[in-house]
Amino acid sequence: MKTAPRLPPLNALRVFEAAARHLSFKKAAEELHVTAAAVSHQLSQLEAFLGVQLFRRFNQGIELTPAARMCLPRLQAGMDCLREAVEQVRIHARAQVLKVGSSPSFSMRWLMPRLYRFALARPDIDIQISTRVGPFDRQRGARSGIGAIHAWATEVDLLLLYGAGDYPGLHSECLFNVSLTPLCSPELLKRQPLNTPGDLVHHCLLHDDRESLYGNKSFWQSWLEGVGVEGIDTSSGPRFTHAFMAISAALDGLGVVATTPVLALDELSKQTLMAPIPTTVNLRTGYYVVGNDKIEQREDLFAFLNWLRSEAAQTEAEVEAALPSAPNRRGEFA
Repeated sequence: MKTAPRLPPLNALRVFEAAARHLSFKKAAEELHVTAAAVSHQLSQLEAFLGVQLFRRFNQGIELTPAARMCLPRLQAGMDCLREAVEQVRIHARAQVLKVGSSPSFSMRWLMPRLYRFALARPDIDIQISTRVGPFDRQRGARSGIGAIHAWATEVDLLLLYGAGDYPGLHSECLFNVSLTPLCSPELLKRQPLNTPGDLVHHCLLHDDRESLYGNKSFWQSWLEGVGVEGIDTSSGPRFTHAFMAISAALDGLGVVATTPVLALDELSKQTLMAPIPTTVNLRTGYYVVGNDKIEQREDLFAFLNWLRSEAAQTEAEVEAALPSAPNRRGEFA
């Protein structure tokens, strides 16, 4: 294997480039913050290393030899590349990485479609998103999951969680409360009309099981109680632990899902999903920003928090615009 030629010291090359550019040892020394004697010494060592004279020295100054003039442009280009590479390393080192934990559905259906706006506004902050399924223990009740949330909060800078906002020992701020409404595909309505809650007896109910995992009423139970309708069997129908799965099933025409419209805004705007019964029921739960007490003390966290607040306010307006208005729109908490 051929051995690569040994390179001279980088510092000696820097001295040569500066002296050649200025055609002055004194000015090179001033630029490099060394003495003129040090510059002369470095150049003598470089000439000895290369075995070629680089400068002709006169009483009035110096001039480049043909060998020096030949190599100088490529050396300067190489030095520029080195400076650019070093600056890129510095920029990367300065870039802040903000770690955000969230549920899969919220990340997929709300956060990710909007995140590009934060990236454009703050390119100096890198976002790392991680998702986790169900920090709460279904068998032992919601309180048993607080320890899991505390553990998750130590791994990331902030959490975006669905719940009631009761997270002892952690900073908690509600981004927005959520409401429920039945959603389905237009094709489903062509096969079977759905004009009143009573018509649900003729439809397959799809279950977004988020609330059930917290030990609370199912979404269908909450919505039917909120609109004052009885006699609908909510025990049957496909069940999904993630909202995005239930919404996907509704898109495919499998049935009607009672879910939070905030996670289906894109489908509602494109009218690939519809709210056939223009009646919403507000829940006591919502989406919360959760973290430690230092959440507003770090500049990058504070910037992201303010961005979340702005997006949340816009989301509430988008939900209102996406749903059909009707006199019987209700504002009851289930």
